[in-house]
Amino acid sequence: MVSIAAVVGISALVLGPLIAPFAVNGLGGSSSAEGADGQNFTAIDGTGVKVERDAWGIKSGFLATSDVRAAQEYARTQLQDAGAGEGEFQCLVDLWTRESRWNHRALNKSSGAYGIPQSLPGKKMASAGADWETNPETQIDWGLGYIKQRYKTPCRAWKHSEDNGWY
Repeated sequence: MVSIAAVVGISALVLGPLIAPFAVNGLGGSSSAEGADGQNFTAIDGTGVKVERDAWGIKSGFLATSDVRAAQEYARTQLQDAGAGEGEFQCLVDLWTRESRWNHRALNKSSGAYGIPQSLPGKKMASAGADWETNPETQIDWGLGYIKQRYKTPCRAWKHSEDNGWY
């Protein structure tokens, strides 16, 4: 008789490589990802305890693809409401995929940048809402405001990131 643990272990070995490109956040709220500067992120779980994860963030799980899609759809709606076209949305997807892989708990260990837009320091996002540490929509709102103020458009922010490795 095969144990449940064996099935789960085998499933992780088989499915891990298939899921890894889309996986960035532990289901328990802990994760890491690699950012533009090649540094690994550490995410803080709901208890405030920092937990190390590998570059794909798959030690304890992953951010469900549906969570990434939901965050991206929210950002798309916000950009559309502001009159931006699909090209600007694609630049934003590219930018924030590079920065955090759309992980709302991504913490860059070397710089302290946090969240989807990699705010430095993360607490700057409190201007968009008290739930900035845990709410992807609050982080997206703040990040879009930052981009608009500093770069005018996501494509200009993306170009700056391409040219300089940061935005």
